[in-house]
Amino acid sequence: MLSKNQARIFFLVGTILFSGVFFYMSYDTIANHKDKQTNAQNITAEVIEGKHLFDNYNCMGCHTIMGEGAYYAPELTKVYDRRGPEWIKIFLDDPQAMFPGERKMTDYNFTDKEKEHLIAFFKWIGEMDLNGFPAEPDKANFVASNSASDNNLERDLPAKWALCIACHSVGGSGGQVGPALDGVGSKFDEVFLAKWISDPQTIKKDSKMPKLPLTSVEQNEIVEYLTTLK
Repeated sequence: MLSKNQARIFFLVGTILFSGVFFYMSYDTIANHKDKQTNAQNITAEVIEGKHLFDNYNCMGCHTIMGEGAYYAPELTKVYDRRGPEWIKIFLDDPQAMFPGERKMTDYNFTDKEKEHLIAFFKWIGEMDLNGFPAEPDKANFVASNSASDNNLERDLPAKWALCIACHSVGGSGGQVGPALDGVGSKFDEVFLAKWISDPQTIKKDSKMPKLPLTSVEQNEIVEYLTTLK
């Protein structure tokens, strides 16, 4: 057992030692790692404006970013990686349209420029080296268990497919807001699928699926892929 004097010395030495380690590590991080890990060279005017918007609208009142904020809404550190710029832009246009009856996010009526600034901010945040935080999302190929994978469709997926799997799933992977798309190619022909994708409300007035900003080429690519899901 330590005497009182020994315990006092042990406490003081330990406090001084580990305080020194803490201050050294803090200095080393700021002096040698901060700019590199945060990609400071990529902080553009758009990123700065996006940060101002994020703060001015008190986004952290509902969301967390880099581990700080509220836990009411999804974590946003890797949202650019998870969703992509197109999905984020459409979501900001009308938060309720993507998740009807679920999302409570206010529609702030962002201008196109403001949306671009927020996306630039999320992209910069997502590219930081945060030592593995947050954990990488499961990016297992969502068509791996689908019979269509036999045709090597993984390499031919439409560029805007990320918008579809935000709400729908294929092979068990993807969103759960809309119905799974497995077998959709056996249920509907190309004409129906093209009409549905171009304007869902013309087929079903109460459809919750938003009208996506797709070019005719992108729409055709998605229809072509959907017809293979049998």
